[in-house]
Amino acid sequence: MGVPAALSRRDFALLLFVCVVWALNFLMSALGLREIPPFTFTLLRFVVLLLALAAFMRVPPRDQWPRLAIVSLLVGVVHFGLSFLALRLSGDLSSPAIVMQSYIPMTTLLAWWWLGERFKWWTGLAIAVSFMGVMVIGFDPHVLSRPAALITMLISALALAIGTILMKGLRGIDMPNQQGWMAAASVVPLLGISLWLEPGALATLPGVSATAWAGVAYAALASSLLGHGLYYSLVQRYPVALMMPWLLLVPVIAVALGIVFWGDRPGTRIWIGGAMVLGGVLIIALRQRFKSRTQQPVTEVVAEYPQG
Repeated sequence: MGVPAALSRRDFALLLFVCVVWALNFLMSALGLREIPPFTFTLLRFVVLLLALAAFMRVPPRDQWPRLAIVSLLVGVVHFGLSFLALRLSGDLSSPAIVMQSYIPMTTLLAWWWLGERFKWWTGLAIAVSFMGVMVIGFDPHVLSRPAALITMLISALALAIGTILMKGLRGIDMPNQQGWMAAASVVPLLGISLWLEPGALATLPGVSATAWAGVAYAALASSLLGHGLYYSLVQRYPVALMMPWLLLVPVIAVALGIVFWGDRPGTRIWIGGAMVLGGVLIIALRQRFKSRTQQPVTEVVAEYPQG
């Protein structure tokens, strides 16, 4: 059975819907983060997700536990915790949504260094352009006034990139179970971090507004459960490389939402740097698509998409 060359109209519409759902997660999470500190927000997100998936979870193969635990800590605790922290520190949606895409060139570099995967010079140039784009964004006056947000988001992206590479070694665990066990493994560490770095945050939850709780519910149920559920169903029918270029619509839509609903006014450097980052990522995505057509991949990574 050959690899599909294109998505059907129905599945293309589903993929676009997933992009909108994930992009809205930046806005909804930002609303929740106005009242709930980032690590406590991440904790609540995983508690809700775990409750939703608990009845469907199966015990993973014993030999997969160590790798699954490491992936869960990297992606569930470090990536999501720091990405929500960066979103709160930044004060806008545009720069975090764009900078998070740097996890894709990071993953490509790690695959080269760690797994021995090779790429041509133009892919290396695309990676360099993406990272230069991040530097350009970093010199935007708004971003420059809050350097901690940029650094935090880059560390979050690196954690996701490492977790993505490690996911390649997971066997016998599908995406719903992976999400469920990631939530289960993340709850206790996040609770400890919340109590340590955000003392009193849990005690304030009864007074949190319905809007903030809607942000938590959206992150867990809409973005993760619905978004990843639909995405996983598409991945079962199409190669990831075929869909990856379209996923770049997520930061584009998030920037638009930031301008319309959050009051973002991206400066020239964010527009130029954003174009460089997303342009480099697009070239990498097209490389993966070309490879998927010329050779049958041994394994494909279905990673947690940023803010997914």
